[in-house]
Amino acid sequence: MIISKTPFRVSLLGGGTDFPSYYKKYSGCVIGGTIDKFCYVTVRRMPNVFNFKHRIVWSKNETVNQNNEIIHPTVRSVFNYLKIKNGLEVHYQGDLQKNSGLGTSSSFCVGLLKSIYTLNKITKSKKKLALEAIKIEQNIMKENSGSQDQIWASYGGFNFIKFNSKNIFEVKNLKIKREKIHDLNSNLILIYTGLHRFSNTVEKDKLKNFEKNIKYLDKIKNLTLNLKKELLNNKKNENIGAFLNEYWELKKELSLKVTNSKINEIYEEALKSGATGGKLIGSGGGGYLLVYCKKKFLSKLKKRLRKLSIINFNFTNKGSEIIFNS
Repeated sequence: MIISKTPFRVSLLGGGTDFPSYYKKYSGCVIGGTIDKFCYVTVRRMPNVFNFKHRIVWSKNETVNQNNEIIHPTVRSVFNYLKIKNGLEVHYQGDLQKNSGLGTSSSFCVGLLKSIYTLNKITKSKKKLALEAIKIEQNIMKENSGSQDQIWASYGGFNFIKFNSKNIFEVKNLKIKREKIHDLNSNLILIYTGLHRFSNTVEKDKLKNFEKNIKYLDKIKNLTLNLKKELLNNKKNENIGAFLNEYWELKKELSLKVTNSKINEIYEEALKSGATGGKLIGSGGGGYLLVYCKKKFLSKLKKRLRKLSIINFNFTNKGSEIIFNS
């Protein structure tokens, strides 16, 4: 039996420029990091005493004989990609909701790949693991997805990821001062909007308006490069909220599906409570709002938004790892 532990991620800036349609022409970059919220994937060989071949346990309990009978799209695609022939049992557990903008589906894909490879005594580098997850999601599953989530899940850490026009990515760990990371851990929070969304729908709408959106994506890339400079200098993180807010305004220009009246209302309430800025995590339309709010105002914010789930988190350094192998 193999159990993998794979982190979710919080992307600060750059989302949108990590899509192949953009970076293959103009290059792109993102800043963010993996957090102390995880998904756990258990994989074991299925005894051949049952009247089915595979058992997949997530929010459903599937028992099937053929790979193509599997309902879960990621499991089905990974099984077909790896040409799984022998019976497997897969269990998924996550610390936070799926389809919430935290890269949960990519974390699951990476964790599942790592678990199956480990079961078969195959070692893959972080880069190869990320590239395979990108291939599965973009080329096999035909998802309208970017290329950052799979990299965060594989590598872990607080990073600057650069994508160039030759379809090559570079991961650079941002070795910023410890007090700056502590500040981010203390003053960044996640607010769950209560809205469940499918990123593929939102991203499809953005891609439909790709030519119009290039100017906004260029601005997002420049803003990300400026944040990198800000984080690496000796100043405090006083402008993080302003960076997030500026990005949020640009992100809303990419599609009308990015936000709605409920999300806007939550965001305005957060600002009135002392937050200096924020943005919706992931593609948009629901999931979590990432908000920068100084610690002294957090109690006021939590009281004002007490009907919503508010999550504290810390950035972490590890990517997907095997925590049980027997």
